[in-house]
Amino acid sequence: MHQVTTIDDTISADRALRLIRRGSTLHWEGDFQNAKQLLAALGRRLPAPNGGTFHDQRRHQAERVRVLNSLLVPLINHQVRLRRAPDVRLACAEAYGAPSGERWVPLRELLGVIGAHQLRLRGVYVPALGERIHPHYSVFAPTRSEYADLVADCPLPRADTAFDVDTGTGLLTAILSRRGIRQIVATDNNPRAIICARENLQRLQVEATVVETDLFPPGRADLIVCNPPWIPAAPATLLDQAVYDEGGRMLRAFLGTVREHLEPGGEVWLILSDLAERLGLREEGELFEQMRGGGLQVVGRRDAVPRHRRARPGELTSLWRLRTESTIGG
Repeated sequence: MHQVTTIDDTISADRALRLIRRGSTLHWEGDFQNAKQLLAALGRRLPAPNGGTFHDQRRHQAERVRVLNSLLVPLINHQVRLRRAPDVRLACAEAYGAPSGERWVPLRELLGVIGAHQLRLRGVYVPALGERIHPHYSVFAPTRSEYADLVADCPLPRADTAFDVDTGTGLLTAILSRRGIRQIVATDNNPRAIICARENLQRLQVEATVVETDLFPPGRADLIVCNPPWIPAAPATLLDQAVYDEGGRMLRAFLGTVREHLEPGGEVWLILSDLAERLGLREEGELFEQMRGGGLQVVGRRDAVPRHRRARPGELTSLWRLRTESTIGG
């Protein structure tokens, strides 16, 4: 049975873990820095799985998230009333909006909010752009920037218009603009991403239209670029939504309808990691079947080796160049 247990600096990590596994949510009333140490100690008692399928790993990760999210701290009008607590008012306003009285929030979540605020302030330097991009909370941060290199280096077809579908921070729109495309429409269905993209593009003095919508804006474009979530599994947290696409629904819908939004002779650039195949979440040949089902054929492919610290050995990020079957050879 679920119950709330109030704890403080006197509790050990082992006892805290036992309480959580018996169904308790822990309300912390001690020192903030000691709460962080307890959270880290809980994490060390939940080692990563050694082998197993991706689904086994996801189940383990879900249990880990459940345990770590069971340590809560008091948040009163975006202030943490604990000893040695930092000022989190601005970070919380960015993530949660206006203050809404008193509530208890998972310390793990709050630390993520603080980290997202710090990343937003300093930005992420993207070599392909030569500028910093400032991601917002729950919007994919371009720390894995090889996809930007691919879009910056791929031979550009004749294109006056472009759609940047699932734009996120607006990074690819900025790169396409720097490459000379005059009319660009960036879309996303995440309101946070829309605000984020507009702020970044304004800061970079990029003229583009940013539209909140699922997939495509009205009209057609010469070039349609999309860097979708690449793992076809259910997200466990809000931050997972940038890389998890449950059942591959977004990718399937994109490939199934993109030709209807492409100008005659136009080109689609689809950027994907091969992690889904490597983890057994997408059948071999399934991606090609979806392309063919949408009336598309591959006219080129460029690969990049991810440089980020979590990249798996042999992992590739690819830019697939696609055209409609009727224009191949045209």
